[in-house]
Amino acid sequence: MKPAFYGWRIVAACMLLATVSWSLGIFGMGVYIYALTGSQGFSISTVSTAVTTAYAFSALLMVAVGRSIARWGPRSVVAAGVLAMAVAVALMPWCRHAWHVYSVFIMLGFGIACLSTNTVGSTLAPWFERLQGRAMSTAMLGASIGGMIGTPLWMGGIRLWGFQTTALLAAAVALAVVMPLAAFVLKARPQDVGQLPDGMPVGSRDAQPARAALWSLGDAIATRQFRSHVVAFGIGLMVQVGFLSHHVPLAIPVLGAQGAAAAVFAAAVAAFAGRLLLARYADQLDVRKLGAGVLLFAAAALAGMALIPGPWALMALSISYGLTVGNVTTLAPMIIRREFGPVSFGIVFGFAATLTQLAMSIGPTLFGVMRDAFGSYGPALLLCGLLNVGAAAVVLWGGRPALAMPRAIP
Repeated sequence: MKPAFYGWRIVAACMLLATVSWSLGIFGMGVYIYALTGSQGFSISTVSTAVTTAYAFSALLMVAVGRSIARWGPRSVVAAGVLAMAVAVALMPWCRHAWHVYSVFIMLGFGIACLSTNTVGSTLAPWFERLQGRAMSTAMLGASIGGMIGTPLWMGGIRLWGFQTTALLAAAVALAVVMPLAAFVLKARPQDVGQLPDGMPVGSRDAQPARAALWSLGDAIATRQFRSHVVAFGIGLMVQVGFLSHHVPLAIPVLGAQGAAAAVFAAAVAAFAGRLLLARYADQLDVRKLGAGVLLFAAAALAGMALIPGPWALMALSISYGLTVGNVTTLAPMIIRREFGPVSFGIVFGFAATLTQLAMSIGPTLFGVMRDAFGSYGPALLLCGLLNVGAAAVVLWGGRPALAMPRAIP
């Protein structure tokens, strides 16, 4: 009997680590802003800038993370990342001075870098060829699950037990879930378990891969495809992370604390549904056209939040925006993987992720500073809607002409 393809276990492991990472990282940021400003007296601008610092520090580590996984596999990177993330979360409630906040968020940034989309994509790249879109989309369902369960659990825990106890519990759960995956499940290549990418039978015609393109970083940077990817997804992720970091404080004045948690949960459910659709059809679609459509839909939702007042509108538009959240995150590595191939994915996407995350890190500060300057989030939402329209145009422009291949390796 043919053994089951181990690559799907890798997908499941990546889904779990993404659930933890996004619960404590991306979706946790709004909770941290809420808790640190509401109960510990820090300004929104201070905490937003600390969030930006975390993302910027994370961005600077992306190339090193991609190289490390390509050379040694994902185990040590994932283990170090969850340890740093757990320690940062456990220390968060004990911050009393601004330098405490920045120190903790820098440690959180290290954890985010080691448990990021880059890590998921680099871990999966050797395991899948024909099914790479489905594998990546399925693994990144964990990010949506993190949004669905993370914020409601955070808010409920803070209400019942306080920030300190909830943070300690969250850190313990993160270690208990991810450390065994790093130790016992994650492996570097299908050849390590006597298999081939996509589970192809050894010796079959389909298992004989074409010579793979080998991109140097300089060759990749020189292409329109790479540059347009960085600009479009840098803008798209800057807007997305800025919004997600401020979703809770944005929604609380309109919906209350429980309503805000419900809005984040509903948006995460929508993101999960969007990722399910992407997993089903990703390998048959033009991912650049899909990316442009997703960015335009997100722009419409952001503009609607700014222009249409009221709790029902905010809830409905949060759900609409949620449909785009998972796909913006997932399409970025899928485009690089499809255009530059599996061999070069780690270094090419690692550098692309560095640049896009540096842009992304501006998002929380942009929202926070504009909120303090104008007294509401409306101007930030309108500006970010316009930025998404520009990003959609760039992602379409970058797909033509077709990419010319560099030298190949066996």
